[in-house]
Amino acid sequence: MSAPNLFLVYVTDVVRATTFYRDLFQIEPVTVTPRYVPFEIAPGVLFALWSGRANQVTEQASRTSEVGLMVPGSAAAVDEIFDRWVAQGVTVVDEPYDDVFGRTFLIADPDGNLIRVSPLD
Repeated sequence: MSAPNLFLVYVTDVVRATTFYRDLFQIEPVTVTPRYVPFEIAPGVLFALWSGRANQVTEQASRTSEVGLMVPGSAAAVDEIFDRWVAQGVTVVDEPYDDVFGRTFLIADPDGNLIRVSPLD
């Protein structure tokens, strides 16, 4: 069986979300369409923004998953990313704290999708 190779994040405004994720992760999309914008995050693996069909995605939708960014280095590496992203004006959900897997924090994109930064497993 093949491993998953497409990860979709539902957004209400593809243009706004594309700018947010491009700036946050410093990556460029593979292509841009009115409702779907994929970013290749590894060979053959896409992280994509999707607005679905008309009226399918709303800002009130519950967010039950997280986009994760695992970074090498110490707790200071996680704190450095936090400081950089706060300077960019992100919405902070949880400031940096130590958990069972190490230093972590949580932010939200403009639609309320959660993004967690933590150390490499």
